[in-house]
Amino acid sequence: MPSAPFAFVRHVLYGVLMGGADVIPGVSGGTMALIVGIYERLVGALSSAVSFGLSLLRLDRAAAQQHWAAVPWRLIGPLLGGIGVAILGGARVIPPLMETYPAPMRGLFFGLVAASLLIPARRIERVTGLRVGIGLACAAGAFFLTSLPALAVSDPSLIRVFCSAMIAICAMILPGVSGAFLLEALGIYAPTLEAVNALDWGYVLTFCAGAAVGLGTFAKLLDLLLTHRHDAMMAALVGLIAGALRALWPYGGAERVLRAPEAGEPIGSVVLLALVGFGAVLALLAWSPSTAGKETTASAS
Repeated sequence: MPSAPFAFVRHVLYGVLMGGADVIPGVSGGTMALIVGIYERLVGALSSAVSFGLSLLRLDRAAAQQHWAAVPWRLIGPLLGGIGVAILGGARVIPPLMETYPAPMRGLFFGLVAASLLIPARRIERVTGLRVGIGLACAAGAFFLTSLPALAVSDPSLIRVFCSAMIAICAMILPGVSGAFLLEALGIYAPTLEAVNALDWGYVLTFCAGAAVGLGTFAKLLDLLLTHRHDAMMAALVGLIAGALRALWPYGGAERVLRAPEAGEPIGSVVLLALVGFGAVLALLAWSPSTAGKETTASAS
């Protein structure tokens, strides 16, 4: 049993990984949660937090106390802190790195996300035709979403910001599907980074409100699926992650096409960093299998 200070620092670092991932188009904070082994606990905690909020709205004090007690605040508090720090810092650091070294950085994340496929895949107790079909359908859907062209909206309305945040937050908690990528497709990725860097509180609070509404709706559904259709959900995650790898292909460029590397484009560094990313996840799985994905589950579907 880790000491409280160690657990606090560990959960903050998990939040930093998730927040940093959510800034990168093509990478999902949900993937990071899956890799470090807190995904299902996180979804359950979000579901309890939503139930707490709904109980307050109904003025049901007893139910509110029950749902409040069910939220693992020792996990959620540090995690949210780490996510916030990473988003504020990552909004300044990560985009310039992606612009300066696009292919190597995408190679690193391609390897990392590809290796994360092993986590839900090895937790499927029984492979059936239905689950294979679910995985293939989700892979096709993710592949399509990551082919959507980026829109450029210089001054989005607050209604657009609110609705886009509702959609993107659902992707941010799904492994494989990148919320930042969807924000690009919806045309508010760059304006959102600018608002965060400039501390435009009207924009930021509108975005947070939309994200809260989307998260409140989607977290309950995810928790229900993980509890009652666990293996089917794991198959869906395998498909989502596999299909979304399209977004991290190192040589797609701004056009988001799949092509071979051209003359003068880096290959060795891309392959090396992809292997580093893949190996980092394998090392985590080997070092701490109980942490990296083998969470306690309710029932398999």
